[in-house]
Amino acid sequence: MKRFILIAAAVGMIGLGTWLAGTNAFKFLTGYMTVDKVSSEPAPVKQEEAPPVEVRETKTVVYDDRPEEGEIIGDLIIPKLDAKLPIFHGTDEDELEKGVGHYAGSVLPGEKDNSVLSGHRDTVFRRLGEVGKGDTLIVTTAKGEFTYKIRKVRIVDADDRTVIVPKPRATLTVTTCYPFRYIGDAPERYILVGDLIDSKKYKE
Repeated sequence: MKRFILIAAAVGMIGLGTWLAGTNAFKFLTGYMTVDKVSSEPAPVKQEEAPPVEVRETKTVVYDDRPEEGEIIGDLIIPKLDAKLPIFHGTDEDELEKGVGHYAGSVLPGEKDNSVLSGHRDTVFRRLGEVGKGDTLIVTTAKGEFTYKIRKVRIVDADDRTVIVPKPRATLTVTTCYPFRYIGDAPERYILVGDLIDSKKYKE
């Protein structure tokens, strides 16, 4: 009888232990799954409205229409040389024989970006070597008077295309063949690069 009581007690203890273990395991698994679900689905973050984007003008348009090839568009004034030279739209030989040529692929004087002027070293620009950093160049057109201050003098190879690359601000690039006394086709170019420092636009 005593043995039967001990066996029954042992079986009861085993059953109770099994029930407790199963209950804890269930709670543990339930909690684990809940935590995993929460961590995999984070609470939504409140979206704040983005501030309005400021749109900046990339180009300054001064002229209503582009000039025709060969048309005179203004004058280049070089105070250092006391010179006033006519500017023609285009850089073919026809334009360069008459004065300074404006590279048609560049913006017009006074506009934001790179306005490129060219001339022969043995005619209009024979004394351009006397002009350098700190000097001014003035371009007058039907739209206004635009003053540039030279910030850089460059001497580059004749096939250097960096002369005509776009610029982030209103720039005047003046180019001629170099050396000035070279006989034949000169191998280099003398470059003046100026920034627009004053703009006087004429009233319509």
